[in-house]
Amino acid sequence: MKRLIVNADDFGFTRGVNAGIVRAYRTGIVTSTTLMANGEAFEDAIELARANPGLGVGCHLAVVGGQPIAEKSRVRSLVDGDGTLPATLTRLMIKLARGSVSTDEIAIEFRSQLERIMLAGIRPTHLDTHKHSHTHPQVMRALVRVAAEFGITRVRNPFEAMSVPTQFGSLPGFAFLKQYALSAAIKPGARQFKRLARDHSLRTPDRFLGVGLTGMLHSAAIRSIMESLREGTAELMCHPGIWDEELERAQTRLKRERERELDALCDPSLRRLAEERGIELIDYREL
Repeated sequence: MKRLIVNADDFGFTRGVNAGIVRAYRTGIVTSTTLMANGEAFEDAIELARANPGLGVGCHLAVVGGQPIAEKSRVRSLVDGDGTLPATLTRLMIKLARGSVSTDEIAIEFRSQLERIMLAGIRPTHLDTHKHSHTHPQVMRALVRVAAEFGITRVRNPFEAMSVPTQFGSLPGFAFLKQYALSAAIKPGARQFKRLARDHSLRTPDRFLGVGLTGMLHSAAIRSIMESLREGTAELMCHPGIWDEELERAQTRLKRERERELDALCDPSLRRLAEERGIELIDYREL
């Protein structure tokens, strides 16, 4: 059996991103999303989640970008001098490499984010992390700790499973190769991730797709991915959204690209393709 989870990241980031994700769920192939507890549009996302109970909603745990949810005094080693979370993944990784970040404090922040989501009435279907920070073993150890505390048994496998495609044609070569190289660079950590997930009885999809295509996910690329799916469960990550002034001001490199992804995900031919190929579109609740 071929099963595909299409997960839209960054629910709660901006109102336009929220609206795009819900549109991609209602009229496209998105089945799942992950909510940012520290997102500027968190409350709007909560309202939309309640209005769309068929949409699987997990938690997009963030230790990169924005304000912490925990009191800053409890996560001093994690936050930067201005009291915000590290602005980039590179900044976080440097701090982790120096040994200056406490695993306990990462867990405190994760716990605070999950508590905010659950107090709003959302029971997360699964966990993943903003910028895939749980590819780092220290972040993953904090994640499995809080997953156990909250009884969450599903987590994204953040290691890209796709080889460089030759059939996409119109992809910008350098941009794609840069994304692919970043994905390949973290690959050695996959074995430790799998061990931690297995030791803590966490379920993950068999394969994860979309890192190399971040910001370049058009209809033909999605079609090619779907046509090449093997037996088992795969997750396709995406970033749909509506480009507006709020998104333009936001700290993200994905701006107009989000609207292009939204158009691609709503291509009606993709749902027909899933039916023709016997691909079951599911969310993490069915994993």
